[in-house]
Amino acid sequence: MKSLHDVPAPAKLNLFLHITGRRTDGYHELQSVFMLIDWCDTLHFEKRSGGAISREDLTLALPAQDLITRAAHLLQRHTGCTEGVHIAVEKHIPAQAGMGGGSSDAATCLLALNRLWGLNLSLPNLEKLGLQLGADVPFFLRGHNAWVEGVGEKITPIALPAAQFWVLKPPQGIDTSQIFAHPDLKRDTNPATISVFAADAYDFGRNDLQPVAQALCPGVDQAIEALKQAGLQAKMTGSGSAVFAQCVDSSMKVSVPDFFLARLCSNLEVHPLQAWTFRDS
Repeated sequence: MKSLHDVPAPAKLNLFLHITGRRTDGYHELQSVFMLIDWCDTLHFEKRSGGAISREDLTLALPAQDLITRAAHLLQRHTGCTEGVHIAVEKHIPAQAGMGGGSSDAATCLLALNRLWGLNLSLPNLEKLGLQLGADVPFFLRGHNAWVEGVGEKITPIALPAAQFWVLKPPQGIDTSQIFAHPDLKRDTNPATISVFAADAYDFGRNDLQPVAQALCPGVDQAIEALKQAGLQAKMTGSGSAVFAQCVDSSMKVSVPDFFLARLCSNLEVHPLQAWTFRDS
C-alpha cells in the first residue's frame, strides 16, 4: 500500500455539556454526549521511505507542529517504524469552534498510518497514544456516538436518531482554558443518566460553558440569534464558539451574519474509518 487518498476526519457536536464538579487536581468532571457529523477535514497520505514526515496544507495554513504532525511522530517513535509519510491536509472544520477538528485529525492520522505502515496496533494501544495528544482523541478513535463522563475518559457508545443540524461558527474563536478558569463558570450541575437523556435526546440539557463564552465572545450571541430568527433553538457546542440547532426541514433558510461559517450537517451513525480499527487488546 503506497498511499491513502481522501481520508475523512469528521467533526463532533456536544449535544449538551454539564460540569458536575471539580477535582482536587483542577480538572473538571463533566457529562456530555459527543455526536459525529459530516463536516469533515480530508487528509491524504503518501508513504515515503527514509522515515521523514512532512505535511502540506492545501487550504488553511496550520502550525508547524499541529496535532496531525505530532500524531505521526508519536506513532513512529512508539513503534520504531522506519517508514515516512507525506500528509496533505484539506482543512474545513473551523478551529476554536468546540467541534473537535484537531483531535479528529489526530485520530484519523493514527488510524491511517497504522494501516499504511502495516503496524496493526490494537484500538486500546492507539487510544493510549491518542490520550497523549488530547482528551477527545479516543472518542474519534472508537468511532461511535457516545455518552462521555469524568474528564472525558469514560466513553459509552450510544445510538442516536438520524437528524440534521444547522451549525454556525462566528469569525472569533474562544480559548478553552480561559472558559474553564473563569470564576463565573457553573461547576455543580446535578449528574444525569443516559435513560433520561435518551427520552429527549435533541432537546436535553444545556451547555454549562455557554454563559461564560457568550460574555467573552459576542459572536456566540449573534449565531444563537440568527438561528432563533429562523425558528430554531440553538446551543453552543463544546467550549465554542460554534453553535448548532436541530433542523427538521432541510429547505429552511437561515440568514447568516457576515463572515460567519454555516453548514447544514447530518449526524453520522459511526466514524467513516470505524472498520480500520483492530479491537483486540
